[in-house]
Parts: sequence; C-alpha cells; structure tokens
Amino acid sequence: MTGKTRKIVRCAVYTRKSTEEGLEQDFNSLDAQREAGESYVASQKAEGWVCLPDRYDDGGFTGGNMDRPALRRLLADIEAGQIDCVVVYKVDRLSRSLMDFARIVEVFERQDVSFVSVTQHFNTTHSMGRLTLNVLLSFAQFEREIISERTRDKIAATRRKGKWSGGHPLLGYDVVPSPGGSKLAVNADEAERVRTVFDLYLEHTRITPVVRELDRRG
Repeated sequence: MTGKTRKIVRCAVYTRKSTEEGLEQDFNSLDAQREAGESYVASQKAEGWVCLPDRYDDGGFTGGNMDRPALRRLLADIEAGQIDCVVVYKVDRLSRSLMDFARIVEVFERQDVSFVSVTQHFNTTHSMGRLTLNVLLSFAQFEREIISERTRDKIAATRRKGKWSGGHPLLGYDVVPSPGGSKLAVNADEAERVRTVFDLYLEHTRITPVVRELDRRG
C-alpha cells in the first residue's frame, strides 16, 4: 500500500446443478464450480477481490426458473448491500431463462453489482461483456428448449409403442416390466372400482352425489 486505500470487492460464488445425482460425493459438481470461482477471485487479489465465506449452492434445482433457495438468499444479500460481485462457473448456472436473467441483472445493476463468468472470461462492467452475456444466454435458452423438445418427442414415441413413459399410474392400471421397458396392465380389482364409478355417474348424472356414495362405501 502506498497511501491509497484499495477498494475491497466482496465476491460471492454461486453454484448450481440441475439434478441431485452425485451430490452425495465428497467432491461433487458444486464443489468443483466453487473451487473454480475461488481460484478466479484469488487471481484478482491485486484488484482487491476477496471471496465471501457464505456458500450459495443450489443442488438439484433447474435453471429454468428462479424458485431456488440459494438464489433467493443471494439476491437478498445483494439487496442488503453485502455483495459487490457475483462469480459463476458458466452463465447458465445462474439462469437458463432470458426473462429471468434480465430480472436478475436488473437487481445487479440497481445495486451496482458486477457479474463474472469464470470459463467465459467476461464481466458486466463493460458494454462488450453485457453484449456477450446476452448472446450466451440466448444460446443457453435455445439449448434448454431443444432438450425439452427432444424429451417430449421421446415420451410421445414411447407412448405410441404402448410403453409406459413414467409417472404415477392411474387407478385401474399397474406398471409391469416388458421387453425394452415397462407397460401398463389392467388391474382387475381396481378396474371394477372404476366401472362402478362410471355406473354411479350414469345413474346420478352429477358428481356430488357420486362422491357422497363413494365416501359412504369407503
């Protein structure tokens, strides 16, 4: 120090993983992301960067919405003026939705908080960084939509083949193993109950008396 006071930049490392798979390991994806973030902050020590000890880890949460506990805590701490810079491994760790990301960046800008992506080498303190960010986020959202379309197509193809595509089976059916996957099979006892429900509706032609009768029968 030569008489000048160096500004301390308080950095929060945010990590996210879409699934809980592997989180039980001693060193998981969240740990790897945080280690990369801490190393980047350490490389900026000469600029006054320090890594905050608080962990903002969302394990098993999608980036398609903002319903994440660590993200909510991060934004609350930003609003409280406790953070100067947010560090992530990749842009899509923070959000995969362009609309959500715009809302998050609005909070950053309002509190004069910068945003840094370790692997994509940019920050939002520069106009070029903001432009690059929007481009990268657009591709992240495109990738998410492509994955969703592929998943829907796979489920539809599975159903066309008479295979079970997952979820909780409806009353009257059981899931049974079959070559190449599972399929639905009629449960004889439950099927009789289903037929009774429909017969009662044909008799009463209204839902309420049917429900009352089913409750009476237990």
